[in-house]
Amino acid sequence: MIAVSLQEGAILLDPLSVRMVLGAVALTLILLSCVSSRRLRSPFSDWWRVALCLFFAGNCAFLLNGTSFLVWANPAGKALVVAGAFSVWAGARTLRDRKVSAWQLAPGPLITCFASVIDHPESGLWSGGVVYLAMTALALGMAAAELWIATSTQHRVTKVLAVTAALTSVYYSGRAILFVLEGPEGNAFRSFFGYAPAALIHLILLLSLSFTLNTLSNSHLISTLRERAERDHLTGLLNRGAFLGLASKELAGPASHHGAALILADLDYFKAVNDEHGHAAGDAALCAFAEACTASVRSTDLVGRYGGEEFILFLPGATQQRAEAIAWEISRRLSAMEDPDGLPYPTVSYGVTSTGAQATELDFLINVADAALYSAKAQGRNRVVGADPVEIPLPWHRPVP
Repeated sequence: MIAVSLQEGAILLDPLSVRMVLGAVALTLILLSCVSSRRLRSPFSDWWRVALCLFFAGNCAFLLNGTSFLVWANPAGKALVVAGAFSVWAGARTLRDRKVSAWQLAPGPLITCFASVIDHPESGLWSGGVVYLAMTALALGMAAAELWIATSTQHRVTKVLAVTAALTSVYYSGRAILFVLEGPEGNAFRSFFGYAPAALIHLILLLSLSFTLNTLSNSHLISTLRERAERDHLTGLLNRGAFLGLASKELAGPASHHGAALILADLDYFKAVNDEHGHAAGDAALCAFAEACTASVRSTDLVGRYGGEEFILFLPGATQQRAEAIAWEISRRLSAMEDPDGLPYPTVSYGVTSTGAQATELDFLINVADAALYSAKAQGRNRVVGADPVEIPLPWHRPVP
């Protein structure tokens, strides 16, 4: 039961009860967060758990107010809460793939603790109060900025959290300003920035952060499962189905008017590699070729494992000459790589074709490139054969499985 006292017609929450409620909420969220971590781990969720633990520890330290432990508990509690606020900022930065080092996190809590220690903590609950409030406002303001400019790949709910963090930062800034103007015993400060209003703001922030974490975790989990379903487990490239779907969309889209090129690649004498050196050597060769491909193409190009030792590349906007140059570049990179066991990687044969300005069906492009690939093998392998679609007679075509 929350204790209340009447003063000038207003209902004020007892500070001890407020701390107990906040502690219970923080502990509950910690437990829920730990349970959810079994399903998904991410830098954002890890920092959020750190922030919750720091908020909980700081709140526990504040419970010692009014006891003989006040002299150290009060500075420690303020430093822990500020550290929790900066941990929220650190977590927000991870949404933009930014890391935070210890030297970036330490100054705020250390300055807060020092300001409280030199301000006679044994005789007042608000020792170093203005520094504590200002540092909390600064950390949450920085977190709001990071959340707001998070990339579009993140869930839109981060915008809501950014607004919540910004409003909380403004609230703490108001607390700091009014603290300087009239002190913690002033009527305006106690009415608008005392324990009860601050507790409500804390609860809103904690629940908003937890909701955001859960939403982002679910979104990331779905993306991870989709990524696993679309990727070849060995090479990390697109699997056959995902490649064909994405390439078909590219050909059907407006970008097709700029032309495109397609490359089919086959590792030469790959079966001999497996037979003579084992499947581990074969897997290493496949992974090395995949690495050479991704290093040679643009981020907008599609690279997939077509099946076995066959690979397929779709290059939007690329000319026939450009595609052939990329094929040679892939082989150059592959030959420069070193096998873990010192074995040479196999050479590669390529069949290349392009569409020109007129969109062409994907299966037709694949058949043409496949015919060119057969020609490369017939000519002795380890070469690039380019062919315009209209120049390859259809009887050469191998049906697309």
